[in-house]
Amino acid sequence: MTVHPHAHKTPPLHLSLLPHTLAVLWLGLMAGFFGTYSANVNLALLQMDGATYATVQSAFNRNVRHALFFTLFFGPPVWCALTLATAWREHRALWWRLLALVGAAYLLGIVFFTQQVNLPLNYTTEAWNPQALPADWARVRDQWNAANLWRAWLSLGCFAAALGTLVGRLAGRRMPG
Repeated sequence: MTVHPHAHKTPPLHLSLLPHTLAVLWLGLMAGFFGTYSANVNLALLQMDGATYATVQSAFNRNVRHALFFTLFFGPPVWCALTLATAWREHRALWWRLLALVGAAYLLGIVFFTQQVNLPLNYTTEAWNPQALPADWARVRDQWNAANLWRAWLSLGCFAAALGTLVGRLAGRRMPG
């Protein structure tokens, strides 16, 4: 009886390195998006009068709703999950557990937080009449900016941690030489 020599071995490394690399890239893109918005766009919007702010912020909210943004926004936890699934045999490794934590942090701290905090604020600003703003419009703007800053810092942390998991994972492999 002949036994296949590769039976029951760990799947090829590239099967889980591709989604791992894509998770890092997607996390980096989202960290850049949230960071750019917090460090540049929010600061520019602070200089605007209320009517202009209401018009511009509503336009940003509406114009970000497209397939590419949704793919980038929801991609990181999907790529993390695919990486973890394809590398299940390594579930005791530190990189694996940290990447699981990154995926969960992004899912809860970015996706769920956005649903619970940013989206209600978006709907509030979109409902404003720029010619008759509510008295608390600046408070709502500040809440939105603070919520986005939270997403910027958390997504940066997720990106850095995921990059660390990829670098650590690759450094732990023997390179042919």
